[in-house]
Amino acid sequence: MILAPLPPAAHGSVTADMRASRLHDAAMRLEALFLAEMLKSAGLGQPRSSFGGGAGEEQFASFLAEAQAGELARAGGIGLAETLFRAMSGPRDDG
Repeated sequence: MILAPLPPAAHGSVTADMRASRLHDAAMRLEALFLAEMLKSAGLGQPRSSFGGGAGEEQFASFLAEAQAGELARAGGIGLAETLFRAMSGPRDDG
């Protein structure tokens, strides 16, 4: 996912609230991507040996993992998003 550029504020600068919101969204997406990979590695969506859903099940298994990971991240996840947010919004030296 690529973040769209921030819209300019009234005086041509990005407000602190806008920046914090964007950083929080980015941190949540990063945690969701991490969780999706963990769920895939744990075997979520792996085809069953008997009575599986066929090719359709295999094609949509990644969507299931991504949706579940997104919900896990929104529900608090494993705390990775908060850690990433704090690291990205740490002290700034704007010069």
